[in-house]
Order: sequence, then structure tokens, then C-alpha cells
Amino acid sequence: MDKPSTAKSRYRRVLVKLSGEALAGDKGFGIDLEVIEPIAKDIALAASMGVEICVVVGGGNIFRGMMAAEGGIDRARADYMGMLATVMNALALQTAIERAGQTARVLSAIPMPTVCEPYIRDKALDHLAKRRVVVFGGGTGNPFFTTDTAAALRAAEMECEALYKATQVDGVYSADPMKVPDAKRYNQLSYTDVLKQDLRVMDGAAIALARDNRIPIIVFSIKNQGGLALELQGQGASTIIDGG
Repeated sequence: MDKPSTAKSRYRRVLVKLSGEALAGDKGFGIDLEVIEPIAKDIALAASMGVEICVVVGGGNIFRGMMAAEGGIDRARADYMGMLATVMNALALQTAIERAGQTARVLSAIPMPTVCEPYIRDKALDHLAKRRVVVFGGGTGNPFFTTDTAAALRAAEMECEALYKATQVDGVYSADPMKVPDAKRYNQLSYTDVLKQDLRVMDGAAIALARDNRIPIIVFSIKNQGGLALELQGQGASTIIDGG
């Protein structure tokens, strides 16, 4: 891991939301170790700045509950299967973060004592106080809720000062910039803007949770090495979603 940074973060404690697809890379399925390694190094570098970091990771690279439900599997059961996939990703991310030089713990909303700790709020807060990266798996532990909602929920429970949404592009655009070259990138949006314009940054429940708890959402690109550390210092390209 790089030497601990002397740069100062604008936040003391944050939550980073990673999609499962981000861990698959160009393969589109499963866990690409060559992709997960730089992401873990980014998280470890940010932690070396003294920032307390939580992570919520999705499971779409392994199993998508919504798609399975459309295929005929009971929706609640399909969602539980998706939650199990998030724990697999969380364990892989934990390993990569520890290889990068930072201690990490996985806490699952679905108890799996053989492989990780059950989610208990006080235990998670204790890990953060001890400068351990906390990776949350198992979503909210309930079907019918996305990992976006889980991220906003955990950010509120952990009293995080910001929620960083890692994407493949450097912010929120008026349209998909991969398909619409002249799509407009927003520097700042309000929670209301996102909901009214149906920008689909995160689902509506997650946006409402963040709004009600006054947690800014910062959308940035996970593709640029060191991008998270730069964003924590208020640098780099991103979109901030807040009360406006």
C-alpha cells in the first residue's frame, strides 16, 4: 500500500457504495481480481488519510434478484439469493483491502457466523472507531429493498457525513454519456431534482433516506486510480447531491 497520506479529508466518516458489476470488470460476471485490486487500494489509501470508511457492495455480478423473479423465482426468495451474492463480494473485497494493508471486517445483515460477523450497529461502530474498514453484506437483510437503500440506511445508522456512490462515469449526466456524447454533466443537484427528473442515480427510497438524514451523495468514477482519495479532499470531477 502507498504510504499514509498527509492530505486532509473534508469528511471524518463516509460510506462508499459499490455495485457488484464494478467488481466484474469487462467479464460482466463473477469477480475479476485484477479489477478488485485497484478498488481495494483506493479504499485503503483513503483509510490511510484517517477517514473512517464503510462499504456497501451489491451482488449483481453474481446474481440479480429482480431478473430471477422475472424468470419465475419467488421474488422474496430471489432477493435473499441476491443478498447471499453480496456477502461473497464483501468477503472478496475484505481480502483485497487487507492485502492492500488495511484491516477490514465483513458484517452481514443475514447471520453467517462461520464466514463473517452478524450486523450489530454497536459492533460496526466499534470497528470504525478502531480504524477498520467495515464492509456491509447482505443488503438490509430484507427482500424488496435494493443495495442502494441498504447503503443509505447504513450511512444513516453509522452517522456518516457523506455517501460516495462509485460509478463508471465521473458524475450524474442528463443521459447516458456512453450513448449520448453531448449529455450534460451536473456539478450539483438537489435530492428533489434527482427524484423529479428520474435521474436514477439511486432508487427513490435511498434518495429519500439520504435527504431525510441530510447525508450528501457524491457520485464519482471508480475507474480513476486514487479517485476516492481525491474526492475526499474535495478534488476531482463528481456530482454532489444535497439539499441544494
